[in-house]
Amino acid sequence: MKALVLAGGTGTRLRPFSHSMPKQLFPVANKPVVEHVLENIGRVGVTEVGVVVGDWEERVREVLGDGSRYGVRIVYIRQERPLGLAHCVRIARDFLGDSDFVMYLGDNILPNGISAVAETFRTERPAAQLVTHKVPDPRAFGVVELHPDGSVARLVEKPQNPRSNLALIGVYFFTFHIHAAVDAIAPSARGELEITDALQWLVASGADVRASEYSGYWQDTGHVDDVLECNRRLLAGLTGDVVGEVDETSVLTGPVVLEAGARIIRSRVEGPVIIGAGSTIEDCRVGAYTSIGRDCVLRRSGIDHSITLDGATVTDVPSLHGSMIGRSAVVGAGRENPGHRLIIGDDARVEVAA
Repeated sequence: MKALVLAGGTGTRLRPFSHSMPKQLFPVANKPVVEHVLENIGRVGVTEVGVVVGDWEERVREVLGDGSRYGVRIVYIRQERPLGLAHCVRIARDFLGDSDFVMYLGDNILPNGISAVAETFRTERPAAQLVTHKVPDPRAFGVVELHPDGSVARLVEKPQNPRSNLALIGVYFFTFHIHAAVDAIAPSARGELEITDALQWLVASGADVRASEYSGYWQDTGHVDDVLECNRRLLAGLTGDVVGEVDETSVLTGPVVLEAGARIIRSRVEGPVIIGAGSTIEDCRVGAYTSIGRDCVLRRSGIDHSITLDGATVTDVPSLHGSMIGRSAVVGAGRENPGHRLIIGDDARVEVAA
């Protein structure tokens, strides 16, 4: 089995951060989302991975390389414009051949992995094995309707009056039959080749299309609050590992990961917390569910339930909660006070009231 990872798209919902990086590279627990994806793929024994890229191709290549760090071999497939998930399957045909494959959206977090679904697919080999999750409001998703025997009866993209609460999430298992379906469909009203249309074509043609309900945690990291929630979920399972320096006046409680070259000075750190390599925490309180990127500097400040990206600096800000600070951004004390929550992009300069 091969894998097709989708790492194109514009990520408009994650602005201002997606102005300077693709959403698939956004860090959750100090690791890009797409790295979590590749780890899940590697755990099911897949070693050949096609990564569909768009305008951020160069940046994605810089981070992922040839895939050897993840135990896979990566082939990059260029999509000039975001023309739909089924279009990604079409342009990857040379790479995929007639192999079974898993298509995995590169902005989806599934901490419990995909091993159980992969095993079901390998054993039973339906034309398509879908992964679904019950959601309170299915109108923003592709929705799966099932027959009484559990097989797929119908798929509807973003229905106004959904007849099911089973939403398609970003993992699909396919045999070669999907290629005929992709070739048979036409672009939707929004000009894209929809994977739901291709799947509906398979259902209508009598192919065996099945759906598994994913009961573990799942999140599409499309919004800032989604990223912060994912960060909290992943940190909740953190195992402490202190490699950097901690002075004798500092206090660490709970699981803390302190990477090489990072320093904690006269500070209190309440895990679960990750502090990236080369960062300095001085006279601070770092509260639970916080990820500090590499080469950050925090002085005389307090922060919790937040993410600071690589190279950020926070000085003399006593309370930040639920915040996201962009790469190389600088936050310092000033006269204006926008509240205790900050969402600022890369290289921003912000002053907040002490």
